[in-house]
Amino acid sequence: MVTFPVIGVVGGGQLARMMAGPAVELGLELRVLAEGPDVSAVAAVAHAQVGDYRDPQVLRAFAAGVDVVTFDHEHVPGELLEELAREGVSLHPAPAALRHAQDKLVMRRAVEDLGLPNPRWRAVRNPAEVEDFAAATGWPVVLKTPRGGYDGKGVLVLRDAAALAAADTWFTGGELLVEQFVPFSRELSVLVARRPSGEAAAWPVVESIQVDSVCDEVIAPAPELSDDLADAVTAAALRLAEALGVTGVMAVELFETPGAGAGYLVNELAMRPHNSGHWTMDGAITGQFEQHLRAVLDLPLGATDPVSRSTVMKNVLGGPNTDIYGAYRSALSSGPSAKVHFYGKDVRPGRKIGHVNALAAPGELLADVRARASRVAAILRNGTDQPSADQESPKGTQ
Repeated sequence: MVTFPVIGVVGGGQLARMMAGPAVELGLELRVLAEGPDVSAVAAVAHAQVGDYRDPQVLRAFAAGVDVVTFDHEHVPGELLEELAREGVSLHPAPAALRHAQDKLVMRRAVEDLGLPNPRWRAVRNPAEVEDFAAATGWPVVLKTPRGGYDGKGVLVLRDAAALAAADTWFTGGELLVEQFVPFSRELSVLVARRPSGEAAAWPVVESIQVDSVCDEVIAPAPELSDDLADAVTAAALRLAEALGVTGVMAVELFETPGAGAGYLVNELAMRPHNSGHWTMDGAITGQFEQHLRAVLDLPLGATDPVSRSTVMKNVLGGPNTDIYGAYRSALSSGPSAKVHFYGKDVRPGRKIGHVNALAAPGELLADVRARASRVAAILRNGTDQPSADQESPKGTQ
């Protein structure tokens, strides 16, 4: 009788959901520890257990039924994961690596220790320490909670001392992270995968376009990026993966800073499949979700070559249209070559409910590929091919 490993995913969001298809193709069994019976991944896997990932007994029982545990998010308490690791549970990434994605202060120290380009930063406990930092770097500065922030949450841009005085509720006794405000030209992302035996692979560097601190669009590969800078940021991402002992997929988010220092600064790390890698599902030989499964099982990694000159990923956020399937006929006919990925979520304003991938046809201009992806996404979001106002500006801030 042929048996295959069982992979357990902690968290039932869209990332766990999108691991299900590649798992079926590889003949693997995927089990999910879900936050509730109606979260995204539950409808996509045969075995979904509902439970609190912060409960030691729940997590321990879940881990006992699988061969390897991986994650849909980084929020599992590190001390609980360390207990499981000591008990022999196979965790990928391991707690020591994952903490660099869980705690931005830990991440900043690691990037600094490796000599890679960091923004100027400091751990602070009170407004006076922020003011001292701003005196050295100049206003504005960026205040961040070390843990739990994503999509702009836990991030506060302080323009001056008056703004700092109004932020007193941020200082509750624990350490915060303050960084210089980076005048970057655009945001880049590098997605890499590494398996326990050490093999690593990277996809092409992409441009990530933010709107209201949420990823709106990804262009792969990043247009007009010099080979030297692409090589440098890819080498930095692979070095981070090796030095931190990453297993699975990791995204390294970066600021491009032309003419300043190395030309880039490390922004954040995510140790799981990532929004900036959704383009790989249709635009690369091996998508990030299949690669993640391969990596955590220590299987040989797949080729990461793009299959088209360019691929555009456009996020679909919840908007005025609540009948997503009702918009399918119009959306799919407006872009027959576009690929729609829906996450099975109820529609709420601003919520990530899906994405669209569009690949460049031979000779097709990048602007036309972007327009095609945006048109399909707009129909799904709005029930019309007209973008809403919050989709029109493709430039974000730190």
